[in-house]
Amino acid sequence: MARERAAVHPGAWWVWALGLGTAATRTTNPLLLALLVAVSAYVVTARRPDAPWARSYGAFVKLALTVLVARFVFAVVLGSPIPGTHVVLTLPEVPLPDWAQGIRLGGRVTAEGLLFALYDGLKLAALLICVGAANALANPSRLLKSLPGALYEAGVAVVVALTFAPNLIADVHRLRAARRLRGRPDRGVRGLLHVGLPVLEGALERSVALAAAMDSRGYGRTARVPAAVRRTTAALTLGGLLGVCAGTYGLLTAAGGTYGLPLLAAGLAAALGGLWLGGRRSVRTRYRPDRWDARAWLVAGSGAAVAGLLALASVRDAAALHPGVVPLTAPVLPLWPAAACLLGLLPAFVTPAPAPADSPSEEPA
Repeated sequence: MARERAAVHPGAWWVWALGLGTAATRTTNPLLLALLVAVSAYVVTARRPDAPWARSYGAFVKLALTVLVARFVFAVVLGSPIPGTHVVLTLPEVPLPDWAQGIRLGGRVTAEGLLFALYDGLKLAALLICVGAANALANPSRLLKSLPGALYEAGVAVVVALTFAPNLIADVHRLRAARRLRGRPDRGVRGLLHVGLPVLEGALERSVALAAAMDSRGYGRTARVPAAVRRTTAALTLGGLLGVCAGTYGLLTAAGGTYGLPLLAAGLAAALGGLWLGGRRSVRTRYRPDRWDARAWLVAGSGAAVAGLLALASVRDAAALHPGVVPLTAPVLPLWPAAACLLGLLPAFVTPAPAPADSPSEEPA
């Protein structure tokens, strides 16, 4: 119990992981992307607890590999916008009508196009792996307690879904093992029907039991607020989200660099104000709320520092962070951006080790 209370705020893990993910979006250098993936993997290995929700990191790694393979397939089948002279293979080209100009099926596959697809796929794969690190390190039930009151009900739905998913997988394994022991088929359409129906029945039973437990605890009750406050909340939240979208778009485009940051800041302020006003409808209290202590600041700050330094490096040394593919050249590891990525290892040394599997690590419900 004491060790769980000493754990880092789950929001800090998300800020750290999103910082690494933001840094991954600022570069296509495969060496820097591999370094970011290695940093997240090391921290997950050192600080991941032994819990069902913490085993999702492998699934995100597999998803990232799938995305990388899919990007290669698209580059081979649909071609690449990058011109190249080093032809790897030539596929039969399918003629397309005039209205499909700019799209081709088959044709020449060049080394430059494949390398461009590798760089582009690695960026998205690294982002997915960083998000997987947050899922493996941040306890979803403790993260739910830290959400603003306006997002509590949506957070409950997400946490319930994340909690029930491992139970469904465990039910499938249990039923398939039972059918194999009885000499009955557990594969194919027939096996799927005989396994799927009991799993669905068990999921419905758990859902009904959970709904009854939540209803007995008064879930869903809200406080009465004036109509003017409700309208102000909706206006601030909607306007803030639109401002965040417009500001983000401005930061990602060269023409919108002047208005992107102020618009993003104004949108965040309006959205936070809307969430604060929306929380007045929530009449719940927090039992033993997690504290944002010095270690949480160090964890979140390390991820923010990596994102900020990589964003600065992408402006000052764009050639090193975005290696070209025409002509074919080997990427070079820039020193100070690589050192900035290593700042993401700080949580592995400033946070407590996870509790052993045989010790009570979860708080009472």
